[in-house]
Amino acid sequence: MNDDINKQFYRYLSAYILVALSGCLGNVVDGIIVGNLISEDGVSAINLSKPINQFIFTLHLLINAGAGMLVAYALGKGDTVAARRFFTRALTLSLGLGVLLAIVGGLLLPDQTARLLCSNDQILPLARDYMQVLLLGNPAFIGMWGLSTMVGVNGSPRLVSLAVIIDNVVNLCLDIVFIQWFDWGITGSSAATVVGHLVGITILLTHWRKPENRRLRLDLATDGLLSSWRRIIGQGAPLAIASISLTLLLLSANTIVLSTLGRTGIFAFAVVMNLLQVYNLFVSGTCQTLQSLGAIQVGKGDADGLRQVLRRAFRFITVSMVVTCVVVWVFPEGIVRLFGADEPDLIAEANHALRVFALSFIPFCYIYVLMIVYKLYGQHHMALFISFALSLTVIPVLWIMARTMPNLLWYSYLVAYLIEAIAIALIHRLTHAKLELGT
Repeated sequence: MNDDINKQFYRYLSAYILVALSGCLGNVVDGIIVGNLISEDGVSAINLSKPINQFIFTLHLLINAGAGMLVAYALGKGDTVAARRFFTRALTLSLGLGVLLAIVGGLLLPDQTARLLCSNDQILPLARDYMQVLLLGNPAFIGMWGLSTMVGVNGSPRLVSLAVIIDNVVNLCLDIVFIQWFDWGITGSSAATVVGHLVGITILLTHWRKPENRRLRLDLATDGLLSSWRRIIGQGAPLAIASISLTLLLLSANTIVLSTLGRTGIFAFAVVMNLLQVYNLFVSGTCQTLQSLGAIQVGKGDADGLRQVLRRAFRFITVSMVVTCVVVWVFPEGIVRLFGADEPDLIAEANHALRVFALSFIPFCYIYVLMIVYKLYGQHHMALFISFALSLTVIPVLWIMARTMPNLLWYSYLVAYLIEAIAIALIHRLTHAKLELGT
């Protein structure tokens, strides 16, 4: 049993790490290409656009991540009818919302959206061009992430990793083609991302060429439709709330950093957010493995199997975070220069910010994984609390430190995450929360 769980865990983990690695490299290298082919302000424009990307990802989490866990539970129980209906209803709902967002944000209100997120007139034109294509192409983002979740749950995590890798290779190659050869500027960067996702979707659809994979297929029955949607949204709510909170945090942090530290600070923060991509590489791989393999163990009622999955998950996340932190502390300037920085003030500020955030993101990673653990054990109130607190705690701490101790602004995240960790421990004890199946 141990060998079987171990083999499945690392099979899922290696596939999802490749997925996350490809996405991480795609985002980081995308920033490097923009920084070197356009300007440092181009890197800042992409960072100012991240609340939009995070909001799109929130829609995916609310619908597809929640449905993915329900599909995994159903498959673990052998209930293919329920699995097909959750799959179909999640797919139609997420794509419908994606099209609505493209019409409203991309066609009707692109200027207003850009002005909402960017108050700097020098960066605004770049941010506006990048954001509009991002909004118009958001159905491709949701489709790619949604299909990746379902194909992985249906037993083909390696196809997911292949699709995401090719997606990002296409994206990076087209970055250079669209920006330098076609002279599309920063618009070319977001257009390349959309085209890459469309290629990835095409690859994922080949999953259903094999007859054995068609146990998970479209089911257009309409009975119980609203009930299914309520269950899907209820299951995905903690992850979605955490993502919404992160969206608000990105928006607030960009505004506070830009007003407090100016152009130098927002560039340093953009570099730091690319460091977060590296941490997310490990968190995403770990959490997707927990959601897929852990949910299957829950569906089977196998408490010992779930505990084995959790032990391996926490061991992996600990080692990966320690290694990342050490690398950042030793080589901060080399990381900063990758983004085209050559001004001494930019380099010095970003070096300092990187070292502080290398430590700050460690408690963030543990807290995020813990939210998934509570969700698997049915402790929905604890999962909801974490999803709210994960980012919203940072905003008041960031605001207070910007007003009272601006020279210590970069420590806001670390202080906030330590407060959250203490609060979680206290609430767990006071509510007598139990990590047992069936709770």
